[in-house]
Amino acid sequence: MTWKEANNELVTQLKFKDFKEAFAFMAEVALIAEKMNHHPTWINTYNKVEIRLSTHDAGNTVTEKDRKLANSITEAGQKYL
Repeated sequence: MTWKEANNELVTQLKFKDFKEAFAFMAEVALIAEKMNHHPTWINTYNKVEIRLSTHDAGNTVTEKDRKLANSITEAGQKYL
């Protein structure tokens, strides 16, 4: 999984085998994000998921919270990708 920093966001785009796998990944990430109290902006279309991270409380910029969540998302995604 590759994250790029652009326009004050960390961004990644993922492609899964099918919708079920993409949704399972998103459900796992949702639990991680809730536990960290830091939630992604994301788009899901069938087997594709785009994730954008920035800290709204810090003026919509990338902070350490985003980097920690990105690392956790990357770890969670290893079993799917």
